[in-house]
Amino acid sequence: MPEQRPRLLASFFRPTRGHLVAGVILMLCGLAVTLQVRTLATEQDFSTLRRSELIAMLDDLNTESRRLETEIATLDATRQQLQTGADRQQVALAEAEKRRSELAILAGTAPAVGQGIRVVIDDPQSKVGESLLLAALGELRDAGAEVIEINDSVRVVASTWVSSDSSTLMVDGITLARPITLEAIGDPHALSEALRFRGGLVSEISDERVGGQVSIVTESAVTINSVRQVAEPRFARPA
Repeated sequence: MPEQRPRLLASFFRPTRGHLVAGVILMLCGLAVTLQVRTLATEQDFSTLRRSELIAMLDDLNTESRRLETEIATLDATRQQLQTGADRQQVALAEAEKRRSELAILAGTAPAVGQGIRVVIDDPQSKVGESLLLAALGELRDAGAEVIEINDSVRVVASTWVSSDSSTLMVDGITLARPITLEAIGDPHALSEALRFRGGLVSEISDERVGGQVSIVTESAVTINSVRQVAEPRFARPA
């Protein structure tokens, strides 16, 4: 035994391939645990929200659930007509035309009208920059806005871009005059609550760092007339 002790100590200080593999496994496990802890730490803690905010979130979820249930029922009825109906071709054409109209609205190539909200951002110090405007557009999109227009002239689409300097705010190359007006078509309650939610647009604009005000008006019929022109593809062609 005394003779083997030096050899054991030597092998301990000269790691083998097995030691290296075990060390790598332990390192990966440690990284996985660290990432998991960080992820849990960054998740939103709903226990800090007020009762009114939790109720608003629940209302929004219920509204979205009812909308999806209605859409599922409509799609099921259409599928049934296409499979068993006597006028399947007519139903297919009508469904294709409906889909074409919906895609034209979403792409911004056709005017749109529907219930929604009108938002006026009063920014006397010109502190509203691209980050705040992009956040506002994102909040409206997340709340279910189907069509958005800025200052009665700029139709917001998937390719819309925003830039700003010290005092100028531009959207798709168009300089925005202040106050900034946003019109959005969608569920008025969901859209309004998304902007009024703590940390949302209203609280950001009313903060002393910006010193502005936001007014939100519910409209039974928001009319959006600005449209986008379809760009001709440079490289893509029908297959």
